Amino acid sequence: METIKAIQTRRSVRKVSDKEPSKELIEQILDAARRAPNHMNTEPWHFIVLTGEGRNKLGAVYGKENQKLLKDANQETVNAAYEKGIASAKRAPVIIVVTMEPSDNPRAVAIEDVAATACAVENLMLAAHELGLGSIWRTGGAAYTEEAKKAFGVSEKGRVMGFVYVGYPEEGVVPKVPERKSVAEISEWIDA
Repeated sequence: METIKAIQTRRSVRKVSDKEPSKELIEQILDAARRAPNHMNTEPWHFIVLTGEGRNKLGAVYGKENQKLLKDANQETVNAAYEKGIASAKRAPVIIVVTMEPSDNPRAVAIEDVAATACAVENLMLAAHELGLGSIWRTGGAAYTEEAKKAFGVSEKGRVMGFVYVGYPEEGVVPKVPERKSVAEISEWIDA
């Protein structure tokens, strides 16, 4: 697949089958991720691959966050909120937790490490697409909690950048093509 075509056709795939991609395929997409541009070669990213019951580690983070949102709940509701979190982490056979640790190089700029990690995720998702896998980058409240940082060994200065759900696209599901602004709307040319 050509790069431009891959970029034009990649979509977030929300529904994937239970069939687990091989370790070799996942390693290929991680290899693509590690080749992302990064200022001063800081390589700030780290990827934690969750499969099988390992996904419960993320499910527990989701579940605890769900429970924190409850007000005056009985034990049954509290338990159900936790189980909903566990189920959320099982919507794909592979989840890649993406973390970022800023460089301790005094010349490095922390926002550039965030940007580099985002580039790594894009590489990962494009590689997944080329290999016939579907993926979606999920972020949100749970990703930005101390609970998530603790669960995935992230330092005080580091970040959980999100969770990339990966699997084979569910048959017959065609992801919606989002409307995008035209090139003319997003660009400006200065030639003098």
